[in-house]
Amino acid sequence: MTTPTPTTRGSATALRRVVLYATLLALALIFLMPLVWMVITSLKTYTAAQQIPPSWLPNPLAGYGYEQILNNSANPVLRWFLNSMLAATLHSLLVLVTASMAAYALARLRFRGRGVSFALIVGTLFIPPTSLIIPNFLIVDQLNWIDTLAVVVVPGAASAFGVFFLRQFFLSLPNELEEAATLDGANQWQIFFRVVLPLSKPALATLAVLSFLTNWNDFLWPIFVLFSPDKLTLPPGLGLLQGSYVTDYPVIMAGAVLASLPVLILFVLAQRHIIQGVSRSGLKG
Repeated sequence: MTTPTPTTRGSATALRRVVLYATLLALALIFLMPLVWMVITSLKTYTAAQQIPPSWLPNPLAGYGYEQILNNSANPVLRWFLNSMLAATLHSLLVLVTASMAAYALARLRFRGRGVSFALIVGTLFIPPTSLIIPNFLIVDQLNWIDTLAVVVVPGAASAFGVFFLRQFFLSLPNELEEAATLDGANQWQIFFRVVLPLSKPALATLAVLSFLTNWNDFLWPIFVLFSPDKLTLPPGLGLLQGSYVTDYPVIMAGAVLASLPVLILFVLAQRHIIQGVSRSGLKG
């Protein structure tokens, strides 16, 4: 039996590294290809976007799509963008408030029915969201929230996933920290705000990004509850750019680029916290 020499082992390691990086590069290209094509198409003219076979480079380079969405009074895309930004931001903040308090109670407090309450909350994750559209519509109609900002902010603020996610993270925190704070005279609220929440920044950032993304991409619910053109959010608003008989691809792709930018920027800024939050949450308890 031949014993591998250091040179042979080094060559094998280098080969595995090359194969690994080549595979990762190929996967990155596969995932980036639709985004690149979206940006390229948004910079084409209407005629160039209809060419068969399609060209990878926009020739001539044009801002036709962006001019149409920014200067179209009938379809106020910028207003839809601002509506979506405000709705998604407020929704994320509400989710953090409700989910963090509920998750802390289910993770740290001892009370009768805690396990049943958590099971019921997690059980709601298995209910198809579309089956709740009519009940939710009737509720917001009674509250006179139809065609207002509150109708796309409040209904989804009680996040069962957020409670589950943060509870798992809170369970991973050492009990000794809370015991030390109790010995120093801190009450339950002070422990929650001054000990638990500062240590939970990765999980909170992860949940904030996921909540923002969910609200930002919501298409079905706003269609049912928003009717005024100036009250629409971006996803249903961009659907109006699709004509009945003609598809203006540069305009649609320009709107898609505008809709993608906040999410990409948010993910880049919060990437480190997201990785820490997911890696530390686990499935404890």
